[in-house]
Amino acid sequence: MNIQTPSRQRGVMLLEALVGILIFSIGILAMLGMQAIGMRNTVESKYRSEASYLGTQIIGAMWVDRANLANYDSTVGTYGPRDAWVGQVNARLPMSTTYTPVIVVAGNQVTVTVRWLRPGEDPGTGDINVSQHLVIAQINGSI
Repeated sequence: MNIQTPSRQRGVMLLEALVGILIFSIGILAMLGMQAIGMRNTVESKYRSEASYLGTQIIGAMWVDRANLANYDSTVGTYGPRDAWVGQVNARLPMSTTYTPVIVVAGNQVTVTVRWLRPGEDPGTGDINVSQHLVIAQINGSI
């Protein structure tokens, strides 16, 4: 007994295989996209942690050096401890030399702003891609 499939059924298995490959390829591309987003978020998290550490580091230095608190202000000329800290910020955060950290001392209140450009972002787009970490502290007490 010879059973033949109708001629209009030819190629259906090939078409099913191609659709299966297409669905598999879309899934693989979606996984690669999620991996790329995860890597980017990990890198951004690292820089946010660095900025937080650096901000609290300079606040700690100011607590110890309360007699020279006004010298930490960014508008003051040069001051060794502050300038060394700015060098650390520039070394650890990308494009932070373009976005210099700012320290504002108003009486006993200190505001430290650390800014950097996220990796892979275009500096020509203005401040839209700039990340920022702000630390505000009240430094009281006697020396």
